[in-house]
Amino acid sequence: MRAFLVFGLLAFAAPAIAQSTATPTPLTTKLPTDPKVKVGTLPNGIRYYIRQNSRPEKRAELRLVVNAGSIQESPDQLGLAHFLEHTAFNGTTHFKKNDLIKYLESIGVRFGADLNAYTSFDETVYILPIPTDTARIVDQAFTILEDWAHGQLFDPTEIVNERGVVREEWRGRKGAGDRMLQQWLPVAFKGSRYAERLPIGTEASIMSADAEKLRRFYRDWYRPDLMAVVAVGDFDPVAIEAKIKHHFSKIVARPNAPPRTLYDVPANKEPLIAIANDREATSSSVNLIYKMPATNVETVGDYRGMLIERIYLRMLNSRFSEMADKPDAPFLGAGASKSSFFARNAEAFTLAAGVKDGGVERGIEALITEARRVDQHGFLQTELDRVKQDVLRGFERSYAERERTQSGSFVEEYIGNYLQGEAVPGIEYEYKIAQELMPTISLSDVNRLASQWITEENQVIIAQTPVKDSIPVPTREGILAAFGRAANATVAAYVENLSGASLVAAAPAPGKIVSTKLLPGIEGAEWKLSNGARVILKATDFKADQVLFSAYSPGGNSLASDADYMSAALAQQIVPLGGLGEFNAVDLGKKLTGKVAGVSPVIGESTEGLRGSSSPKDIETMFQLAYLTFTAPRLDSVRYEAFRNQVGPFLANRGLDPEEVFGDTVQVTMSQNAFRARPITPAVFAEADPRKAFAFYKDRFADASDFTFVLVGNIDTVAIKPHVETWLASLPSLSRSEKSRDTGVSPPKGVVKKVVYKGTEAKATTSILFTGSCSYTPEARFVFRALTTMLQTRLNESLRERLGGTYSPNIGGGCQRLPQQRYTIQIGYGSSTENVEPLTQAVLALIDSVKTTAPSQADVDKVKEEIIRSREVEVKTNDYWLNNIAARDQAGEELAGLGAAYDAMVRRLTAADIQQAARKYFNTANYARFVLLPEK
Repeated sequence: MRAFLVFGLLAFAAPAIAQSTATPTPLTTKLPTDPKVKVGTLPNGIRYYIRQNSRPEKRAELRLVVNAGSIQESPDQLGLAHFLEHTAFNGTTHFKKNDLIKYLESIGVRFGADLNAYTSFDETVYILPIPTDTARIVDQAFTILEDWAHGQLFDPTEIVNERGVVREEWRGRKGAGDRMLQQWLPVAFKGSRYAERLPIGTEASIMSADAEKLRRFYRDWYRPDLMAVVAVGDFDPVAIEAKIKHHFSKIVARPNAPPRTLYDVPANKEPLIAIANDREATSSSVNLIYKMPATNVETVGDYRGMLIERIYLRMLNSRFSEMADKPDAPFLGAGASKSSFFARNAEAFTLAAGVKDGGVERGIEALITEARRVDQHGFLQTELDRVKQDVLRGFERSYAERERTQSGSFVEEYIGNYLQGEAVPGIEYEYKIAQELMPTISLSDVNRLASQWITEENQVIIAQTPVKDSIPVPTREGILAAFGRAANATVAAYVENLSGASLVAAAPAPGKIVSTKLLPGIEGAEWKLSNGARVILKATDFKADQVLFSAYSPGGNSLASDADYMSAALAQQIVPLGGLGEFNAVDLGKKLTGKVAGVSPVIGESTEGLRGSSSPKDIETMFQLAYLTFTAPRLDSVRYEAFRNQVGPFLANRGLDPEEVFGDTVQVTMSQNAFRARPITPAVFAEADPRKAFAFYKDRFADASDFTFVLVGNIDTVAIKPHVETWLASLPSLSRSEKSRDTGVSPPKGVVKKVVYKGTEAKATTSILFTGSCSYTPEARFVFRALTTMLQTRLNESLRERLGGTYSPNIGGGCQRLPQQRYTIQIGYGSSTENVEPLTQAVLALIDSVKTTAPSQADVDKVKEEIIRSREVEVKTNDYWLNNIAARDQAGEELAGLGAAYDAMVRRLTAADIQQAARKYFNTANYARFVLLPEK
């Protein structure tokens, strides 16, 4: 479960638009409700939303939405809205104790990953994704929703057991961020109930939770007039409506129920200035918040206003991004946003910046100055034209994907409609009205927002910094003085000069596709190019407006010397800072306005290559970017200096964070102090030389003859051929024969135990790692997946549910191919300090039980079902095919193994396979355990 604190601090968010000659829609016209969603209300007050949607196939997303959260708690109920969300999984009318989780796992629904819930200040939402290919499963799903709504049992024994789990969730949040939150929250929300009702509660309230308190909150707030059922998926909507009526009409309205009060955030005349600091904080930031009443988008005029706001924020954030890329930038990064401000009847315009330590006041001046620049001089017409084009292009993409939108996206829309009255007109209507409204939006419409949003009253300023002897703590007086300086400073107009040159000055002489081979196992094709490169293509219809692209060749930074290692390791970050061809990075972004295409270089330990994506209509732009990434990179020393200044403060403070120190210890120990596995300190980072990075980059992309390019998505394999021949087959070819090298990094042998003492919170983090050699084959990797899948369930059952010692134990790992065929399994969890040893022994006992006793057939069937259900969704995504084609091709494996052969492996899985894998991979004579404890 997740106790949510929703507070966004940073938001970053077609040809010229012709004037329409059609009669404009009156601005007073009320926005319609999408006719594809059925909205109804039962006689008892329960609202419901139903939409048939086949993406993903044979799946549905179900939600029970309760219009009540921690803000409704009485003083003796702190944290119980969230605690009650936990008890929903520990015993209901039709599912005793943990039977609900066991049942859902048996049908492939994973606890935590799929099945979940969250509690915020104002709502609680239960999340239930299900398969829909079996009527019995669908029937049971609505029984589960009904039980959550009015069938919780509140068994006293289960409540006592769950206290430990919730306390560990609370404990896991403790740290510098939480301590600073406790400092600024009472100031920023002075006089507001929101300052006193964090959803997680307190340790005391959690440990005193009992059946009577929970039952009282449940009775008061889980009632028909405060609940909604949302169902979106691959089903018959008429049948689903009947199920909702059958299950939820019987819930009786609550007489004399307490009113659902809409709490607010009080107005303030003088600025509320909150300054928080902590010795374990690793960064400094400032947020300038301007509160305002919330607005609802109900009419076409409201929608036009929303578009204007979106445009304003995009343009302002673009300017902030440009500023941050300069070496003398007043902030490390900045952004503007407008969103709800805790209370549903309040919104806020927020200017936020990450700053250097000691730079809070300078950051404030810069934020205010830039907003004043817009207020005094306005934006440029060219800025407006670009953003309007990009925004409309976004609508165009959403419209193109309207029949392939995932059910989860619709669910979130309908939850917003129920809780906050957000309009749901549907993309068909939104695309049409956006096309109509966009040409009517002028510079004056956008420019006036600065003066409307930045006000003298209702200001909240939050500054957060580390505690360091070398920097002064910000003061109220200093912050107000920064405001004064910004208000009186002379502000010059913004100027830009953008080249009108083409993205590529002249197309190269094209190469040829010299051979073609069909790949029937994946319904794809392989082309051999005249420069020696290969292209693998798989056309899909999963997304209408998506093409994914990957390229790789052997080598990577393993080929760099130790002396040049940091330059090589950072080359993929340093070189793109310069842009491509005739354009620096900022101008390149502007040049790509209206295009949905991007390509990035990737240089890892064993390979170098590209990652990219595009819309089908912009696929040539993607190919051009790939061509330029090979042939026309740029080194920009000014941008590198800005990058170095941005990274420096983070690196300087890494050692203050206990988790970073812990992670560094694990890394150094497991690599046996290898040179290339050193933590990135300021001194290590300083070894990077941008000129050496550029030279290494150019060498890695000097020869395309050993590259393979993979394209997956909405591809026209005939239309794409000229682009492949022009932009890929023309790439330089040196016919080098290369492979990566083993740099000698390997894990230690035997049993290793280390304790790290860092931090002040009374909590522990434990990480247990098993390593060894493995056989990198599809069969071995599959059994590895089956083993860790089963153990994740058992860890939840043992460490969380039975012992109550941790909130979210996890297991992960796999078998890698390079530089050696070696596996790693990592088991991790947080706990109290006194539970470190008992939980370690529980983990080792669990491992031993799997090695000595084969799992039951029911356990094996559960693993199979989870993998089958996950795979049903995975194979309908472009990402799955792109990543797996690339991985298997590089390993020299048959691509056809991704289809029926994999399904056959799942069917063949036995208990003996899992037990044998446990015996092989869990060698208790060769593992490492790391524990993070507070400083003594």
